[in-house]
Amino acid sequence: MESQRNISEFILLGLSYNQNIQKFCFAFFLFCYVSILLGNLLILVSVRCSDLFYQPMYYFLSHLALMDICYTSCVTPKLIGDLLLARKTISYDNCMLQVFALHFLGMIEILILTIMAFDRYAAICKPLHYLLIMNRTRCHLLVLAAWAGGALHSFPQLLMAIQLPFCGPNEIDHYFCDIFPLLKVACTDTYITGVLVVANSGMVTLVTFVLLFGSYVVILFSLGNRSAEGRRKALSTCGSHITVVILCFGPLIFVYLRPPTSFPEDKIFALFYTIIAPMFNPLIYTLRNTEMKKAMRRVWCQRIFSEEKHN
Repeated sequence: MESQRNISEFILLGLSYNQNIQKFCFAFFLFCYVSILLGNLLILVSVRCSDLFYQPMYYFLSHLALMDICYTSCVTPKLIGDLLLARKTISYDNCMLQVFALHFLGMIEILILTIMAFDRYAAICKPLHYLLIMNRTRCHLLVLAAWAGGALHSFPQLLMAIQLPFCGPNEIDHYFCDIFPLLKVACTDTYITGVLVVANSGMVTLVTFVLLFGSYVVILFSLGNRSAEGRRKALSTCGSHITVVILCFGPLIFVYLRPPTSFPEDKIFALFYTIIAPMFNPLIYTLRNTEMKKAMRRVWCQRIFSEEKHN
């Protein structure tokens, strides 16, 4: 533990040294972050203030929107601020907090995506028993289980990060603190720790992706005996979910399911699950969803009308 006290902060190398690229990235990521906040808040408020909140799919969607806001807020505001600074630093304590928060919130989001896939399976494959299967109590318990799963995943990650000794170089070749970049600057043999990280993050990502992929395959095969309108509606909903899963899990599998090391390309892939996916989620779930668009019009038109009437 003494060797850890030799370093009080880490230097983040960021995405690029080029000033012009940094200025472009500042404008682009600021736009992305504002879009993430506005888009997900729009979904959150529209669902909570409408009857959709009592439908399981939209109940879970509201939790996904909340996780998107929290998850990206762990990384994006600091990334945007650092792009204006010549020297990008993060304290040791904040670095450890970032490792925990990212894995905690990220795991909750992955589990909510899995719950949403189960919800679609129940709705499409077991329509007569859907309301019994996805009753309100079970929905609450599933969300609670997602939070518990996030804690079970993230605490081991935090413990492994805290136990790493840092006594020499403190430059992290990334724009945020994560376990693999930290392993690279630790002054000890990190092979066993790296294997444990792969066993934790990598296998969780792979198993969850296989479960999600398998559930959607079963759903698609079950559509053969549906009406044309039923197939169209189911395919539209599942298509939205599959798009989100690919955007999220593709980069995660590349980063975590491989020998324990870090590459410069990891920063680019990390952008997909920390910024790009949370930005596209609102578009994917609203533009392709008729019920969501109707609810948004009802909620926001009523608000505007009531304000005009009040004035």
